[in-house]
Amino acid sequence: MEKFKAVLMDEAAVTRALKRISHEILERNNGCKGLCLIGIKRRGVPLAEIIADNIYNIEGARVPTGEIDITYYRDDRTAISDDPVIHLGVLPFSVVGKKVILVDDVLYTGRTVRAALDALLRYGRPAAVQLAVLVDRGHRELPVRGDYVGKNVPTSKSEFIAVRIPPFDPETEVRLYEV
Repeated sequence: MEKFKAVLMDEAAVTRALKRISHEILERNNGCKGLCLIGIKRRGVPLAEIIADNIYNIEGARVPTGEIDITYYRDDRTAISDDPVIHLGVLPFSVVGKKVILVDDVLYTGRTVRAALDALLRYGRPAAVQLAVLVDRGHRELPVRGDYVGKNVPTSKSEFIAVRIPPFDPETEVRLYEV
């Protein structure tokens, strides 16, 4: 049973973090030419769409967005299996030669990102892959780091971070729970 502890980011803080990440992506990549955003299902998908909208508002150009579906396991919850089940996502564009920004809500052990990289490479070889996450909670088991991080939140392994965002949730915020 989860016990609510705190709201770590309210809607305004999430919005600011995503705008900052959008600017950082554009600065590091010298604009949006050759960029594409791929959200890791579930909550990485709406985050990627928000970043794409932010980039459009800044640059006046649309960055292609897609999604990768990794029915793996929740690093911070319960294992479904020892091996990832990777479903082909929705990528209405080629990633070959593109700078791909993978987008996820929470970075924890790094295993979900590793599975997303495996899935991405099935589509071809991008020029580069970068990672944008709303929250990095630490406890890495693999050498994975976020290139763009909204907020670093040191946690204990008995804590759980929940990103709440439409269309999955009625509000936008980041919550901390004790499990």
